Amino acid sequence: MQLNDVHRGITKNRPRKRIGRGPGSGTGKTSGRGHKGHKSRSGYSRKPNFQGGAMPMFRRVPKRGFNNRWALTIFAVNVGKLNDAFNEGETVTLEALAAKNLAKGNFDELKVLGDGELTKKLTIQAHRFSKSAEEKISAAGGTAEKLAPKRTPDERVEALKSEK
Repeated sequence: MQLNDVHRGITKNRPRKRIGRGPGSGTGKTSGRGHKGHKSRSGYSRKPNFQGGAMPMFRRVPKRGFNNRWALTIFAVNVGKLNDAFNEGETVTLEALAAKNLAKGNFDELKVLGDGELTKKLTIQAHRFSKSAEEKISAAGGTAEKLAPKRTPDERVEALKSEK
């Protein structure tokens, strides 16, 4: 390779291809569409999942179970992690969890689970609590405050329908 070959064949402002302007242009007659076939016709459009007439990938891949498109995304955090991250008497909120990198990503609701030990008195605000988590929080002298859900399932369905 030589330095003067690096930019050979590259043009910054390339003139547009003038299609269907006679045989001298090189794109006359069939205008670059070839002879016959679906792609040569006017009004041709192809579905994004079309794979040349072969069985499409999404039909070949096996599907298992039920995928609920309206299901809530629930982020779980354990009581033991809260005990390590927060000090005595602090309030555990969604913002505080995000600041301490305990609640990452997008989720609809936060659930506190009872794995680990809780020795500090904390006020924990979450959408859901497991039974063991509630017991451990109250045993440590803290309080478990339930947050109202962002949207009811009916509201979520309406929002999805209005998007379409």
